[in-house]
Amino acid sequence: MMKFHLLNQPRVALVAANVRVPEMMIGGVRDFSKMTFEKKKKENAENQSEKGSMRGEADQGNKGEQLIVSYWGVKPMKITKDDGTEWKWSCFRPWETYKADLTIDLKKHHVPSTLSDKLAYWTVKSLRWPTDLFFQRRYGCRAMMLETVAAVPGMVGGMLVHCKSLRRFEQSGGWIKALLEEAENERMHLMTFMEVAKPNWYERALVIAVQGVFFNAYFLGYLISPKFAHRMVGYLEEEAIHSYTEFLKELDNGNIENVPAPAIAIDYWRLEANATLRDVVMVVRADEAHHRDVNHYASDIHYQGRELKEAPAPIGYH
Repeated sequence: MMKFHLLNQPRVALVAANVRVPEMMIGGVRDFSKMTFEKKKKENAENQSEKGSMRGEADQGNKGEQLIVSYWGVKPMKITKDDGTEWKWSCFRPWETYKADLTIDLKKHHVPSTLSDKLAYWTVKSLRWPTDLFFQRRYGCRAMMLETVAAVPGMVGGMLVHCKSLRRFEQSGGWIKALLEEAENERMHLMTFMEVAKPNWYERALVIAVQGVFFNAYFLGYLISPKFAHRMVGYLEEEAIHSYTEFLKELDNGNIENVPAPAIAIDYWRLEANATLRDVVMVVRADEAHHRDVNHYASDIHYQGRELKEAPAPIGYH
């Protein structure tokens, strides 16, 4: 388990740590409205100049990061790794990292038996054809596109289960957290592949169009039939496993350069410092297999005439 430490901050309720604020008194009360933005900016610049050498290698998620001045009493959290170096990611924290389980069975498949299952299965199969046609063997861009879509179902499902829990004044069995965990995990896949494949303008436009259509279609589908929605995602994850397996073949055959793993992937999956793109694809494929299991399991619960809240959610099952 990666260790981390929270550095104790000075108890300054008005501004961020190490920022001196002049006290302007009106009738014995501090008047913070007279602290102009320019003065705050100047004080920040003085502080930042002393620490500039320590912030030379900012990651993509922290580009342009500056100390934020606030009198709301919210202090910036500083975290270090076990080796004493500063934790540089603000998009995720050390306690959200993990080592992927690569022993998971990648060949499991839910054989469609009911009409709903068959509809879900062939819906996913029909979506594969235009994807193959557009991306062909550009698996880096394909993975990036896949993850922009794959992160939608967990967010939609979690949101709707959350609203249902509020309406009915009942607990969710942990499924809100489990589904949002899935959405966040898929988003981290995207953040990783953004470092590997740089999308063109038309690929970005395609993402906007596809996400807009898919979000609304899945939202409507989940409202009508959660068991169909989860089954479809289960089959979608099975296709993702296949795509990443083909990605690995291309890497092994030398058709795609096995470049060093992005720094964000090394920290998120706790990979070795010399990890490569192949290692990243391996852990991402394992994540997709876990998402496959969770969504087929959720659909099975509904098929048994039960509700998700009646079965404890597999929280932390990446």
